[in-house]
Amino acid sequence: MLVVQKYGGSSVAGPERIRRVAQRVVDLRRQGDDVVVVVSAMGDTTDELISLVQKITDNPPEREMDMLLSTGEQVSIALLAMAINKLGEKVISLTGPQVGILTDDVHTKARIVEIKTDRLKEELAAGQVVVVAGFQGMNTANDITTLGRGGSDTTAVALAAALKADLCEIFTDVDGVFTADPRLVPDARKLPCVSYDEMLELAHLGAAVLHPRSVECAKIYGIPLHVRSSFNHNLGTIIKEVGEMEKALVVTGIAHDLNVAKIGLFDVPDRPGIAWTIFQALADENVNVDIIIQSAMRNGVNDISFTVAQSDLKKALAVVEKVQHRVEAGGYTYDENVAKVSIVGAGMVSNPGVAAMMFDALARENINLDMISTSEIKISCIIKASEAARAVRALHRRFSSCVENENCVASA
Repeated sequence: MLVVQKYGGSSVAGPERIRRVAQRVVDLRRQGDDVVVVVSAMGDTTDELISLVQKITDNPPEREMDMLLSTGEQVSIALLAMAINKLGEKVISLTGPQVGILTDDVHTKARIVEIKTDRLKEELAAGQVVVVAGFQGMNTANDITTLGRGGSDTTAVALAAALKADLCEIFTDVDGVFTADPRLVPDARKLPCVSYDEMLELAHLGAAVLHPRSVECAKIYGIPLHVRSSFNHNLGTIIKEVGEMEKALVVTGIAHDLNVAKIGLFDVPDRPGIAWTIFQALADENVNVDIIIQSAMRNGVNDISFTVAQSDLKKALAVVEKVQHRVEAGGYTYDENVAKVSIVGAGMVSNPGVAAMMFDALARENINLDMISTSEIKISCIIKASEAARAVRALHRRFSSCVENENCVASA
């Protein structure tokens, strides 16, 4: 059996944890399985590198950011390989470019376009455990690129797809996917199973257990994921196709995201092509836009509000500053003290009244809604950031009877 495992930064945060991971990998290898291990940077290494940058410049070139941040994973893979070697197993560590992970040319948010598996297959055939640096690849100019925060998840799933692995395990510092963030909701429960679509929404909406692109890749290639803790041997959460699950929940989980900023353009002329002009300009700068709201027209103008990640706010405002004149808007405003709270569940589409329950729960907490966005399996609201924790707890209380699934049992 070929197994791809990914270990997050907390799982390799120090020598003792690296040794623990090494033992886990060796135990699996000695069962006769081929093993590819994807590793993130140790602990808070990436944050520490970003902090160093901020002491040098507030506008670093994105190519140089990739050169810097990619070093964190190289430290992790070398140390883990040494620990595995000490336990007597053949092992080799490889960077993303050495593996053959090819990406597009977008620095800091690159997307994988191809994985050349020849080197990996050769090393596996030679009996090696292969330890791969997550989060990184190489573009057409042979420059190092990074996949964005959480990109090691994407690396692991993409490798599992390219190698047609039998299993992809994502090891982290929690026991799986929970009905809400246990740090905010102490009685949050671990979910044995979650569908790809639900997990994709939860990941996009702020659940930090998995990177959204990794879930998208797993769904496309039909790769079941097992999210579990690296600190014990308990079963975690299985992410797989919803058709394989015995029943769909009305509400699977509550997510929240503090990495949100709201931008509003006001008095925008109501004529064809205006929205395209605004959002194409943002796309050209690789700014991802989430929720978009356009108000009803009045006197030939309307207001357009949208949200972006706080990390993209500076770039987005520079675009809006320019584009407001092109579209003859009256001006713009922004607010970075907002948060997004969401409910997610595949069963929502066939159960009327879920939105009303959500809005009632928030109203009882006197929480005002700035923006609302819906799909068949999720409802998201933009609220004040200071009210996010209270909102999550209120929603979890309201939907607690909807988030259990006793008939869905995880299996490794």
